[in-house]
Parts: sequence; structure tokens; C-alpha cells
Amino acid sequence: MVFMDDNFLLSNETARVLYHQYASAMPIIDYHCHIPAEEIAKDIRFSSITDLWLGADHYKWRAMRSNGVPEELITGSGDPFEKFEAFAATLERAIGNPLYHWSHLELQRYFNITEPLTKESARRIYDQCNAVLQDPDMSARGIIRRSNVKLLCTTDDPADDLRWHRLLAMDTTFSVKVLPAFRPDRALDIEKKDFISYIKGDLSRACGRSIELYTDLKDALHERIEFFAQNGCKVSDHGMPYVCYAPCGDVQAEAIFRKALAGEPVDLYEQLQYKTNLLSFLASEYTKAGWVMQLHYGVKRDNNTKLFLQSGANNGCDCIDDYTPCAELADFLNSLCAKDSLPKTILYSLNPIDNAAIGTIIGCFQDSSCAGKIQQGSAWWFNDNKKGMEEQMTSLANLGVLGNFIGMLTDSRSLLSYTRHEYFRRILCNLIGTWVTNGEYPCDLTTLGGLVSDISFFNCNRYFDFGLTV
Repeated sequence: MVFMDDNFLLSNETARVLYHQYASAMPIIDYHCHIPAEEIAKDIRFSSITDLWLGADHYKWRAMRSNGVPEELITGSGDPFEKFEAFAATLERAIGNPLYHWSHLELQRYFNITEPLTKESARRIYDQCNAVLQDPDMSARGIIRRSNVKLLCTTDDPADDLRWHRLLAMDTTFSVKVLPAFRPDRALDIEKKDFISYIKGDLSRACGRSIELYTDLKDALHERIEFFAQNGCKVSDHGMPYVCYAPCGDVQAEAIFRKALAGEPVDLYEQLQYKTNLLSFLASEYTKAGWVMQLHYGVKRDNNTKLFLQSGANNGCDCIDDYTPCAELADFLNSLCAKDSLPKTILYSLNPIDNAAIGTIIGCFQDSSCAGKIQQGSAWWFNDNKKGMEEQMTSLANLGVLGNFIGMLTDSRSLLSYTRHEYFRRILCNLIGTWVTNGEYPCDLTTLGGLVSDISFFNCNRYFDFGLTV
């Protein structure tokens, strides 16, 4: 069998037809990523494949550490080729890891390299990649265009002035839409050390006035939501250990907020009360704005303190958290629904054991306003591998309506990660093709092709009301 050929991951004829005729040419909507808008606005270039591949990819860093590579060649200041060679030596041992597939898809699609990357081939591939990077089309914008991206949403703090988004919106030479996404974690994380400095510093400056009261905070966030909306924002995002539900009134939330701003300790239950109240307020604001709310949870961050102090956050030392009280998630959504303030919502848990629970919860809150109003997000982070994607989509199909699924996102800091959409689409087509081959669904290619096209592009376009055309 040929290594990663045109029929890679497509194990049956139905899968091949669905992928090649319906999925492969669909444009990409990347509705959640971590690429800085500044990099796109400045149309940055990369000095080497090491810079592009290893500069901010914690997936690769984790694998390299597992292969005994010294930190100097991972996040340190080691020689660029030695870093690349160390990754190559790691990759040839990483059988079964999605990195193996992602990396080779990137080599094939962007560098026309079909040779497997090993320590022995590292120098040849390194030199060839670096030569290709000299091509004018291999800038940040060029890579996005080559990836057939129509629109992407970045991840932005409420205090961001959105300068780069505004510059991109006015730039007629770049047709891809780059929209902000509202990520107010620092306003919610009352237990964090930088909470006071953020509220009284960054957020206050962004609003042009001091924030002393909880009502001031809510007014400030309302203003920033309006500002983001004026700049094309249609989605919010929240990262949290779990979705809590500890309801309290505004009077209690005000007392907790003042206590925190005064530098007094806030106990765990007070933290949960504050977060429940503020997230409920934000959800109501999103509903009024017509935004989608994303809730990412089930992660325990920065577990290796020594490495965190050495190289900071997002360094590959996060893990799955098994404390995910789904009953509280259901109660929180119910409280919003009761007040008619439940926006379109996407739920992502990093813990795959939550798939079935999410599948049953979303079914409780669907309504006629939108097909699939409450979504189970695509297999996230440690789950965006072949098995994880198959399990997430199978669970969603078992408990909901897979045909209304809004599909894949990159959630990445790497401009080459758009091949993950191809990876997802191949897995999607193979899953559906397998059901057809097994006699579990009729071989109606018109209907099946419509489902695949919808999940690849059209459902997402409708769900977020992006208004894109193919």
C-alpha cells in the first residue's frame, strides 16, 4: 500500500467518492484559532521550516520531550537544523500519533515532499522546505490563500484594540475575512494573581474609565462586546476547568467583586458564584448580539511548574482533567434557557468520556430557532486524532443529528494546521462510507454528498451567519 496517497484513510469506495467529489474542494472556515491577527496583517515570513514548524507548536514539543530531546532543542535557543533533526528523529518513532499524519500532510501539501521524514532524510527535507519558503506565496497570507481559507476567527481579549483586524478589513488586497473572537477569561478568573491589574489596568484603559464596582465591570464588558461586534465579531470563547453552576444575585456578586479588588481572599464557593453570575450576564449579552458562545473545558493547565517557570504557559504541560460535573453544565444551560438568554452554544470537553453526556445535554436545549442550536464541538486538542474524531462523531450520531454538525476547526497557532481540515474530512467520509458499506445507510450519493458538504462548510457558514459563498 502506498504511504499517504490520494486515498489515505479512505478504506472503501463510498468514502473515496464522498471525499474526492464532495469534501476535498470545500473552502475552509476556521472559526476558532490562535493565530495572531498581527502576523496576518504584517504578512510575516519564516526564516526556516524550524521557525514555522517548531516555533509555537506544543504538540511537537510534547513528543520531543517524550523522546528525550533536551529543552535547548525544543523551546530553547538551539541551532535551527539541530532542532529540526531532533523532531525528525522523534517523528519516525511516533507511529500512531496524529503528528505523524499532520506533519506529512503539511510536507505534501505545502512543500511537495512525499518522502517520509526521518533523521536520515532530515537534511534533504530541511533544505527543500527552506528553499520553498523563499517563494513569495509562502508568507502568512500566501499560506492562508493556498489553504483555501475563506474566513478565520482569532482569539482576542476584550481589552484588545483590534487594530490589526481593522487594518485587514480595510485591505482590499487580501480577500480572506479575519474576524475577532471575544475571550473574556481574565475578567472571569477572579482567583488569578493578575485579576486586579487586569480589571484596573488593561480593561479600564480599553474603556477609558475606572472600574470600581461590579456594575462598572458589566458596563465595560457590554461596551467591549459592542466594539467587537462593530468589528465583525460573531463568536465568544471561554476556557475553563469546568462549567460551574453556583447561582447568586448581583448584590452578592458585587460584594465578591469588591472583596477581590481590595486584595482580600475569595474562597472557592465565592469564586464559583462570581463566575456563574458573570458568565450568565455575558451569555445574555451574546444572545442580544446574536453571537455564538463557545465553552472549552476539561483541562488542567501548567502542570509542570519547573517548565512553566522556564518557558511560560502553552508549553505542552497541560493535561485532561477528569472533574467535569455535567449536571452543573446542564443546570447552567437550563438557567439561561429559562430566561430566554441561551445563545447558540458549542460545548467542548477535553475529556473524551464526556462525549455521551454532552450528546444528551445538547438534546435538552435544541429549539426551532436554528438546526443544531447547541453543538458538540469537534474532537478537541488531545482528541483531534483519528480515533478521537471517530468517537466524537459516532457519539454525536448516536445521540443527536450528525448532519447538522458544524465540523472542524484548527484551534492552532500554526499557519500550516489547515491540513487538519483535510484530515478531518477524510475521517468523516470514511466513517460515513463504512456505515454505507455495512448496510447501515443507503448508498444515496446525492444525500450523502450533501451531508458531507454541509459538515465541511455550509453548516458552519449558516450557523455563524458568515454569509460566505462558494
